[in-house]
Amino acid sequence: MAKFDELAQGGIFGEGVENPYGQFFLGQTYLNQLTMTPDDQVGVGTVRFEPGARNNWHIHHDGYQILLVTDGQGWYQEEGKPAQALKAGDVVVTKEGVKHWHGAQADSWFEHIALTAGTPEWLEPVDDETYNKL
Repeated sequence: MAKFDELAQGGIFGEGVENPYGQFFLGQTYLNQLTMTPDDQVGVGTVRFEPGARNNWHIHHDGYQILLVTDGQGWYQEEGKPAQALKAGDVVVTKEGVKHWHGAQADSWFEHIALTAGTPEWLEPVDDETYNKL
């Protein structure tokens, strides 16, 4: 359990700030924008989710997103597919135009490094009924 206590304190990259995109998330999340690639095309940052927190369904246009799970337990789901449980060491690649969401499991903090290119289109929240079935 100490591992999750460390995550609650900010993981290896620190806590970051209250997520400035919080209007597109349910629950509390924190963002630590780490860097941009030299061509300013790909942002790299950590996102920490309190237990049960998740982002809205969204699509990345003219780009992609790669998630490198660093701690905790989470969920990732693409539209029309079953949700996939995530743990430290998992890697998720979301291709351009794929509607998806990701976030923490109900009883665990969750953290990933996100490498994001393109422009996100934020959509509807993942409703409690859908989330609670996981």
